[in-house]
Amino acid sequence: MKSRFLPDTFTLLLVSTVVFASFLPIGGIAADYFGLATKFAIGLLFFLHGARLSRDVVVAGLLHWKLHIVILAATFVLFPLLGLTTSFLVPEILSPSLYTGIIFLCVLPSTVQSSIAFTSIAGGNVSAAICAASASNIFGMFLTPLLAGVLLTASGHAGFSLDALQSIFLQLLAPFLLGQILQPWIGNFIRSKNKILMPVDRGSILMVVYSAFSASVNQGLWQTTSLHDLGILLAIDSAILAVVLMVTMFGSRLLGFSRPDEIAITFCGSKKSLASGVPIANVLFAGQALGSIILPIMLFHQIQLIVCAVIARHYASANVRKKAVTVS
Repeated sequence: MKSRFLPDTFTLLLVSTVVFASFLPIGGIAADYFGLATKFAIGLLFFLHGARLSRDVVVAGLLHWKLHIVILAATFVLFPLLGLTTSFLVPEILSPSLYTGIIFLCVLPSTVQSSIAFTSIAGGNVSAAICAASASNIFGMFLTPLLAGVLLTASGHAGFSLDALQSIFLQLLAPFLLGQILQPWIGNFIRSKNKILMPVDRGSILMVVYSAFSASVNQGLWQTTSLHDLGILLAIDSAILAVVLMVTMFGSRLLGFSRPDEIAITFCGSKKSLASGVPIANVLFAGQALGSIILPIMLFHQIQLIVCAVIARHYASANVRKKAVTVS
């Protein structure tokens, strides 16, 4: 029972990477070469995402379009609107860079692995979760940079440039499309080697985090970000997640979705992807205080895992009780 509240291995690695970058940040020529290696790792990551995603999943996902519209609306409409409500905290309570990070968090796509895992644990519509989470990440490559630019510009903060969009295409979308093109020939092999290839997923994220925090530390990150700031971010992340969970859970019931579909909507619609977010931020906000910008999604990552683990087990327990009543 206690283990559900403990951080997972990857979270511990993230924290360790931030601590390491805080005391031993990379800089100079070494940082330039490390940056090139990071870009290569990110390209490889999105190539593998494209190669793993079966086209059958994409086609099947179109059959349950109402569910997917609700999930996409929660991910790319509800979340951004909630993010915008925090603008009144700037700059007295929230620094502009942290606010940028919150907006960026709110325009990210949903997770894939954890959304599917929690939906499965809770007894939900797993096939719909697979389709919805995959679709969210595909749309996210277009919508995330566009929404980030529009919302940040509208709220008086820096938007994005055409160079950033070009970098998104070259570093993220192009490798993904290449993976999709080659998927019929290499897809089964990539999926069968998932455990071997997992270090690419996590390793590329850790590389970006180390590079981002190194640059931010060299620019005085911890002189401008206090424990009070971290507490504010935790409160904001928690509040946003709570609102989205309530809207997706009770809203899906009001819309007449079945319980398995409700579970898929709740978990897919309330998640934000650290795996996609950190690489996209590395491209979209190049040259900015990236450490502050990715702080909100790093904190949100752990909060959503803890909260959704509790909710998934609650759903699972309710299913067991319902079956017991039915049998008796």
